[in-house]
Amino acid sequence: MNTYKPEGALIRTHKNYEYTSSKEGLYEALSHGIILEGIAMLCDHQLTLHIDVGAGVRAIMPRNEVQLTDRGEPVKDIAILTRVGKPVCFKVLGFERLGSGEEVAIVSRRSAQLECRENYISGLTPGDIIPTKITHLENFGAFVDIGCGITSLLSIDSISVSRIAHPSARLSEGDMIYTVVKLIDDRGRIYVSERELLGSWEENASLFKEGETVRGIIRSVESYGVFVELMPNLAGLAEYREDARVGQSAAVYIKSIIPEKMKIKLIIIDTHDEPTEPMPLEYFIDTDSVTHIDTWQYSPRGCKKIVETVF
Repeated sequence: MNTYKPEGALIRTHKNYEYTSSKEGLYEALSHGIILEGIAMLCDHQLTLHIDVGAGVRAIMPRNEVQLTDRGEPVKDIAILTRVGKPVCFKVLGFERLGSGEEVAIVSRRSAQLECRENYISGLTPGDIIPTKITHLENFGAFVDIGCGITSLLSIDSISVSRIAHPSARLSEGDMIYTVVKLIDDRGRIYVSERELLGSWEENASLFKEGETVRGIIRSVESYGVFVELMPNLAGLAEYREDARVGQSAAVYIKSIIPEKMKIKLIIIDTHDEPTEPMPLEYFIDTDSVTHIDTWQYSPRGCKKIVETVF
């Protein structure tokens, strides 16, 4: 069972409170090597983080203990500054008494990340399904925390089958999502994907019937037609419409569903310019019981075009 969660998952737990609510608890965490979490409240002029642990003792994280880096590379200033105001995981390294006589706890996020990498991340293989947390979004994809603040890339084409212009059309910072390990490169960097968990064409299409009028989001306007998303892994094609714009919400009539061609033909009834909510994510895999997949086929049986992922 994976005990190394994305940062923020521990901070409100009884276990975390038990260890961080007293100096004795921190000493016990030190002796047992327990990973804890606290809020980074301040970054001082020496780029030392001050962590709120609520134990009547200050916890400080020296600059070189903030981030696990490869080949001894120095920790970047931005990696420290962006921690302020957020939960950070840490292990207690020891206690020091300052010149003022105050005793402080010395803590390390790097040590927690090293343990997570050695005991959990190093054992991951392509096809493993893991919980992750969105840390920030870029035009090319989303970075996700796969454990103790260690990040992985979820590229924009791996978010869903339905194409989107920017990850913000589907995700927000702080979202907890499940992903599947897509690739591990020769440097040990992990890349993840989400679309394999959002259902095949048949699974998504089974939620709709010919003759229904349903909500969709316009994702692409081409000279030959308008692509309307019905689900994150399902889009249909409507005839070109001059007033259609990407991002609009649309009421669409389902004209036909053609599994052998993997097509849904639509008629746009109306469009709306009001801000649209992203299509809700629905996992078609029981993430509580299924922790690994070897292959995933999106295209229906009998369809000439094969769309699949082999891990």
